[in-house]
Amino acid sequence: MLLDGAFFAAMVPAVILMGLSKGGFSGLGLLSLPLMALVVSPVTAAAIMLPLLIAQDVVTVWSYRREFDRRNLLTLAPGALLGVLAGYLLAAKVSDAAVGLAVGAISIGFALRRLLSGGQAERRVRRPSWSGGSLWGFICGFTSMIAHAGGPPFQIYVMPQKLPPAVFVGTGAIFFAAINWVKVLPYLALGQFSPQNLLASAALLPVAVAATFAGVWLVRRVPAERFYGIIYWLLLLVGARLIWDGMRHLPIFG
Repeated sequence: MLLDGAFFAAMVPAVILMGLSKGGFSGLGLLSLPLMALVVSPVTAAAIMLPLLIAQDVVTVWSYRREFDRRNLLTLAPGALLGVLAGYLLAAKVSDAAVGLAVGAISIGFALRRLLSGGQAERRVRRPSWSGGSLWGFICGFTSMIAHAGGPPFQIYVMPQKLPPAVFVGTGAIFFAAINWVKVLPYLALGQFSPQNLLASAALLPVAVAATFAGVWLVRRVPAERFYGIIYWLLLLVGARLIWDGMRHLPIFG
């Protein structure tokens, strides 16, 4: 039942992880999903989290309002909108597990390539491009709509550009804030914003906002090289989590 002791014991740590992710440590948010699944269904968890994500977006967008990369947003946005639309149209036909498995495998491959090379794999800084932005924007939008896993594709596209940490986080904040507002209409159409779900969101709101401010504070105090090292390790961890969840829920492994 919502709003009992077990609910808060699982949801408060999950919301803290999501807040730190929104504050800049991308990837932690995906680690919160298994905690939510202990007490509520994935659909209910997503419905409770969406208002919290939008509130957290306000904090991060305001905190990084002068620190973002406009070209990245322009190259990612068209593909992301198409990806969200494709995810909405194909939601009943595409397995969350299959999408998570694919995203996890790509994430681990990308992170291992960087970590095992000692930084040599990305000595040449990449630039935003319409081709790359359209492809990865579409994947971000699609995976965000289907499996709430848009963070890893965004990281794969943007991290090789070696942006300053604040610009990296600010660009992601604006990008995913827009995607979350686009998601509102499908959730309304599905009737997921019930009074009980909205009450749960309101109860968790103070924790969500405080955790996001904590993430912003930490990002501004971590040196750039260490920041990217943390993000690569988080990407590796999240990729492993996605593969594990995907394999457990695919019919051939069930």
